Amino acid sequence: MIPLRDDNPHFLTPYVTVGIIALNAFAWLALQGLGTEPALARSACTLGLIPGALLRTLELGTRIPVGTHTYCIITDAANWTSMLSHMFLHGSWMHLIGNMWFLWIFGNNVEDSMGHGRFVVFYLLCGLAAAGLQMASDPASGIPMVGASGAIGGVMGAYVVLYPRVNVHMLFWFGFYVTTFAIPAIWMLGYWFLIQFLGGVISIGAQGGGVAFWAHVGGFVAGAILVLGFRDLKLLARHPYYGRQRRAPGAYRRLR
Repeated sequence: MIPLRDDNPHFLTPYVTVGIIALNAFAWLALQGLGTEPALARSACTLGLIPGALLRTLELGTRIPVGTHTYCIITDAANWTSMLSHMFLHGSWMHLIGNMWFLWIFGNNVEDSMGHGRFVVFYLLCGLAAAGLQMASDPASGIPMVGASGAIGGVMGAYVVLYPRVNVHMLFWFGFYVTTFAIPAIWMLGYWFLIQFLGGVISIGAQGGGVAFWAHVGGFVAGAILVLGFRDLKLLARHPYYGRQRRAPGAYRRLR
């Protein structure tokens, strides 16, 4: 089940949303070799976030396998810039496309709610919060964390606070059965958050790689809170779906 589109109009050209998508695509091409080895593994080691390396919970010289005959080696030089750089890397084509699709659907309206400059800061803070909770959940992890989904989780958290009743059109399939339906954002994104939270609980104490569920949870919660300070009420005044009640069509047309 994936979202196809929402019914929410936007008024500002989403320069930042498009720019973030472009940066992620550029990193996938220039730094990760379009997902080929050894570029993919090398990027995870040098630019991915390794909690055990940053928090010094792994012994120096620890070798972490990340690809065919490729290892990350823990050194005494903690790479704190990876707190930011990991947000622009991905582990596969589907990882990249899925994240960028969610950002495109929900990011433009959140950018619309606060303006371009604020949205840049908001996005990065959500990504940092996501990384922080993921590290706290497993501080000794040696698995490189990559992906924009923590920051995008923040965008989704903001969206559900700002536009809870906007319809999101979903594509659903089961075997050969395919259909579409519309559901309010609060239900769609609430379900997504629940799945991430339950996945995080189940992952506690688990060994090996996989989905950074707590990064998704941390980003979502951070976005839902931070948007209260980052939103611009003047920009939001023209949105017919802002808040829990839809505005009168006449007011929408006047402000537009």
